[in-house]
Amino acid sequence: MLLLFTREYKFEVLFRETGSSGLFMESGSGLFIKIYLLRVKANNYMDDQNIDSQAALYAQRGGAAWITLNRPDNRNALSSALVSQLYAHLNRANDDDSVRCIVITANGSAFCAGADLKSPPGQAIEGDGRAVPYHEILQTMMDSPKPVIAAVNGAAFAGGLGLIGAADIVVTVDEAIFSFSEVRIGVIPAVISVVCLPKLGTHHGMKLFLTGERFSGQQAVDFGLAHRAVPGADLIAAVEEEIAAINLGGPKAVVEAKKLVRKITQLSVDEGFDVAAEWSVRLFNSEEGTEGMAAFREKRKPGWIQSD
Repeated sequence: MLLLFTREYKFEVLFRETGSSGLFMESGSGLFIKIYLLRVKANNYMDDQNIDSQAALYAQRGGAAWITLNRPDNRNALSSALVSQLYAHLNRANDDDSVRCIVITANGSAFCAGADLKSPPGQAIEGDGRAVPYHEILQTMMDSPKPVIAAVNGAAFAGGLGLIGAADIVVTVDEAIFSFSEVRIGVIPAVISVVCLPKLGTHHGMKLFLTGERFSGQQAVDFGLAHRAVPGADLIAAVEEEIAAINLGGPKAVVEAKKLVRKITQLSVDEGFDVAAEWSVRLFNSEEGTEGMAAFREKRKPGWIQSD
């Protein structure tokens, strides 16, 4: 049934659905503001689809891929659409040789509010292919050959802290508020514990997981969850400093350094020394290692650093 409103804001039935015979005129005269409810509903649906199609944005600058969570209306909650697009963008960056590192940040006042309970990660999305479980995002970040920087622009709660835990470098704004809030709705931070507890340790992790208490950007640094806390106006500049520092290193050496940190911490001391010795020899004898040491001796920049 379609409605229209009169100047006096009363409505009349303009068209009535008649099954297979379609629509017929029931009444209609005078000056009307026509409101076709089915069209409005269709337009709203298309608007939702357009929003979902840009739930995460991708841009490249300064040798870095910038992935921006883009649902500020729901505090960048982890919907199925957002997670699927984030996954696609991570893979795009991983496959691009011109990308030296990856930055994950967000639009709006929040970084990530955790799972979107209306459309949780892993739920199928019509037309978007395979649904992506959230743990695959975290695994992809950790396994990425590129350093992943979390540029935390605001609050991060529950599952949103997983992106911080899985990142290699974390820069947050001072005023950000964090919370492992799961216990307060009767669940636990199970999946994200895999990436957050190695940073927090059992001492801080136990208290934060048990209480769900809130903590600040500076406290996140103190707890080992972040590396730097800066004023909000300085966030982008601080992240660009980290990107510039990464770009000073040999491209292959940076990749191997990330692998080293991930690998060695999983080995026993004896295994670690054996693996590290072979790794060291391989990198010292590499083309990049040879160039780097030659540049050091000759007091010049290595070939991978672009001249100003």
